[in-house]
Amino acid sequence: MQQITTLTEFLEAGNLKPRFYDMGRRIIPLPRDQFLSFEQTETAYPHPLQQQAWIALLMQPDDDEAQEDPLIWFIRFPLDEQGKLLQAARDDFMFQLLERLGSALAPTEQRQEIESALEQSPYAFQPKQDRLAAFHARMTVELNLDPSRYYEHAITYFDGDLGWDQWSFIGYQGIADIAARYAVDGNTQRISSAIPHLPPTALEALCHCLENEVIPATIAQALLDRALDSLMSPTQDPQIITATLRGISHSESMGLRHQLIGHVLEHTIAQRSDVLAAIAGRLWEDLSIDDLRGRFLERLAENEAGQDFFNQILADLLYLSATRPYLLGSLRDPDRSENLSKAIGSFFAHIKGE
Repeated sequence: MQQITTLTEFLEAGNLKPRFYDMGRRIIPLPRDQFLSFEQTETAYPHPLQQQAWIALLMQPDDDEAQEDPLIWFIRFPLDEQGKLLQAARDDFMFQLLERLGSALAPTEQRQEIESALEQSPYAFQPKQDRLAAFHARMTVELNLDPSRYYEHAITYFDGDLGWDQWSFIGYQGIADIAARYAVDGNTQRISSAIPHLPPTALEALCHCLENEVIPATIAQALLDRALDSLMSPTQDPQIITATLRGISHSESMGLRHQLIGHVLEHTIAQRSDVLAAIAGRLWEDLSIDDLRGRFLERLAENEAGQDFFNQILADLLYLSATRPYLLGSLRDPDRSENLSKAIGSFFAHIKGE
C-alpha cells in the first residue's frame, strides 16, 4: 500500500474529490497538480498573503450517486522564506484529523467529527463575510446549483427598479451571485449599466466580488469610466477609486487595467495608503510593467502613512514570486529618485535590524 504523505492523497484515499482554491488575494482555483507540487515543496505557493497560504478545500464524495452536500474547509498554512510550505504544519494538521477520525475518512458518516476537528484546529480560519459570500456564489456556479434567494432581488436592484439609494436592502449574497453569474441572464449589460449609478458603498460591495471574476471589457470599461469621473471631480472619493481598482483587477482586458492604474498613479490620491494597498494587493501582476512599477514605487515612497507602510508593502510584494524579480530590478535602478532611494535604504536597514 502506498504511503500517504500529503493532504491531497489523504483526502483522495478517503473517497473524496477535493477542489482547491486560493482565498488570499482573490478566489482563484488551484489545479490539483499545482497544489500537490506545493505540498511536496517542489514549488512555492503561487499567491501568498502575509506569508501564508490561505486555502479553501471543497470536497465531494467520489460517488456520483452520493447526495451529501460537499464539505468545505478553510485552512491556512505558514510558508518559509521562499514561499514554500512548512511541511511540519501540514503534517500537524493531518495528525489532528487522524487522531479524531482514524485512518479512514468517510464524510457521510463522520461529518460532525470532521467539523469538530476543524473548529479545534489552529490552521482553520473563517473568511470575512464578503469573501465567504463570493466563495459560495462561485461554488453554486461551478456545481451547477441555483443561486441564493437574494439573487432575483439583486437583479431588480441592478435594473434600477428599486432606486439606487435602496442598496442597503439588497442581501450581500445576491450581489455576490450577480458578480459570479456576470456571463448569464443578461448580467454583463445589467452590471455595466448600473455601475455609473451605484452609491460608493454598493459599488464597493460589487467590486469586492468582481475581483474574483475574469470580467469582460464591457464591465471593465464601466469601472474605468466611473473611476475617471471621480478622479476628475473637485473632491475625489477614495472609496470609489479603491473599489474600481479591485473590481477591474482580474479583468481579461489588460489594457483597461493598465489605463486605470496609470491614471490613478498620476493623481495625488495615489499617496493614500488604501489606494496603494489596493494596487499591491489586487493588481500585483500588472507591476511587471516597467512604467507602472516605477511610478508605483515612487508613489509608495511618498505615501501618507510613512516608512513603515512602505516597508510592509514592499516586503509583501517581494514575497510574491510573480513580482520579486521585477521589483529587485527596480530597486537597483540608478535612475530612481532620491526620495525612493532613501525609502529603499531605510527598508534594507530595517531588514538588517539596524
